[in-house]
Amino acid sequence: MSQHTSRAPDWGTGTASRTSGTTRWGDTGTGRARTQRTRARRWWRRNRMRLLRTWRRWLQTVTPTGWFVLGIVLLAATLGATLGWVEAWFVAIAAAIVLLVALPFLLGSRAYLIRLTVDRKRVVVGGAVQLGIDIENSGARPALPATAELPVGDALREIPVPFIAGRGRTLIPVPVAADQRGVVEVGPVTLARRDPLNLFHREVTWRDRHLVHVHPKTVTLPPASAGLVRDLEGAASRRLTDSDLSFHAVREYVRGDAFRHVHWKSTAKTGTLMVRQYEESQTARAAVLFDANRAEYASDEEFELGVSVAASVALQAVREGRERFVASAWAPGRLRPSIDGLEELPSGTPQQLLDAWAELEAAEEARPIERLTRALAESRRPLSVVTLVTGSGPDTSRLRRAAVAFPPDVAVVAVRCERLADPAAQLIDGTWLLTVGALSDLPQLLLRGGLV
Repeated sequence: MSQHTSRAPDWGTGTASRTSGTTRWGDTGTGRARTQRTRARRWWRRNRMRLLRTWRRWLQTVTPTGWFVLGIVLLAATLGATLGWVEAWFVAIAAAIVLLVALPFLLGSRAYLIRLTVDRKRVVVGGAVQLGIDIENSGARPALPATAELPVGDALREIPVPFIAGRGRTLIPVPVAADQRGVVEVGPVTLARRDPLNLFHREVTWRDRHLVHVHPKTVTLPPASAGLVRDLEGAASRRLTDSDLSFHAVREYVRGDAFRHVHWKSTAKTGTLMVRQYEESQTARAAVLFDANRAEYASDEEFELGVSVAASVALQAVREGRERFVASAWAPGRLRPSIDGLEELPSGTPQQLLDAWAELEAAEEARPIERLTRALAESRRPLSVVTLVTGSGPDTSRLRRAAVAFPPDVAVVAVRCERLADPAAQLIDGTWLLTVGALSDLPQLLLRGGLV
């Protein structure tokens, strides 16, 4: 097996240059001294960075406890030499013996080539990811058992490495449960050596690492539930245009009209050029606005229910090919908001959208839902239906004030996520108010309310 960079340990980066040449001097003693000094300078230039890296590496192996014991050795030896205390010399010798006994635990090296693999980099909440640590002993000597450290998110797992013969290889499976939505960083693998007293600590780290996106749970919605439009061409509006699909009437020809729109039968009857006039058809432009304010949710489980509801509606819009705008309350420190107080989530493909929902975090001090809807309405986006998803905090009056911010020709659906609540759907002043207690209630509420 070739020594790939991802399988070799990370020893740090550095540059080294080699120069060669020949300098001839006379046979005098001065010439020989100059030759030796020149060779010494060349050797120092070639090995200076290597020696400095080795020195820093050895300094990093000493733990705080080791520095404390080393300080005791120096202090006790100083007191014994200056004041003649026998007790101080005894303490210095005892501490030095402890240091010498701990040093052999750092000797030796393991010629490991390690590669970290994952069976998939995207998983739904409640699933599992199977990791694999592929370890090869590239040396001819056998490697004794050891313990490797593998960071998995915020946790650190200790992986026992078995005995590996010379030129041997083993694969250690490591199952990881995806219990929470988010992005989990796995790796790098670190192999540590330490003495029983933890005076010295030596680590070797491999570069290989992976990011695992844990997607929220979603549910399949009925067709057209994301856009509330039943026809494929779009709904005819009251705006008139000279070119579209929905025929309205004929009118007299005006200079500049295209001759391809001339209605020849009406022209023959009236003796005047008549052209067709159309009603502008409008396709469903859906917007999904998620209230990421943590204060509006009673618990973390309720917040995750809201994420799943919003992700399901947005995913349905992507699958149906709707023109869409998916946004959430902007959290400081994340991406720059495209609209005041809002953060637009990328929704080019279902995978890209679900990755964005996996990365979404709760905003501790976000703007209220009324201001978020006003910001979306003032952005002058051509919308036909807006889905608001929030928690159990906002009451009916607040949701009505939030829906008033949009024009009358925009359909607004407000979804209150209240965990374990009875599902309900009611129409209040032209706004559908849905109460969702579980994710499975959403398709039934859309059908019951006649929204599809």
